[in-house]
Amino acid sequence: MITLLSGTNRPNSRARRIANYYRTVLAGLGSESQILDLAELPADFLATALYANVGTNPEFNRLAAMLNASDKLVIITPEYNASFPGALKAFIDGLAYPGGIAGKKAALVGLSSGGQGGLLAMAHLTDVLMYLGTSVLPQRVRLPFINQDLNAEDGLNHDLSRQLLQEQAKALLAF
Repeated sequence: MITLLSGTNRPNSRARRIANYYRTVLAGLGSESQILDLAELPADFLATALYANVGTNPEFNRLAAMLNASDKLVIITPEYNASFPGALKAFIDGLAYPGGIAGKKAALVGLSSGGQGGLLAMAHLTDVLMYLGTSVLPQRVRLPFINQDLNAEDGLNHDLSRQLLQEQAKALLAF
């Protein structure tokens, strides 16, 4: 089982739409996957699921259990203010420590409205994941100008974007 983590809590996000697309790529390769959408985080999770409250919020625990059910994950992260979203960092901080995502293998997909394609977000996220003991697939995919690439059917307009996600998915399965 591969978990596709939509790395923002923004409802109906482009990250979620890319997760939907990626899921079809994995299905085409014969791999089972699930989507963990941070839009489902409880509104009060900062006060009820972190620090002394780790393990006490049932809704947060449900999302953490989805992550625990897989050895591999794909984190699709938009770039917010030259980094990854705070909701993603807070979610990671709420996972059991040590443990949480230690020993898992992760592929990263970065999104941005501009030309960097989430490069800074993926760089920061890689540092956090490696610190926590998660192996990061070197083949990171940048999806720049996502507003132009992602179409109304949650498909990608550019052949290169489709090719890069297909190649990354194959590499993740072999990782």
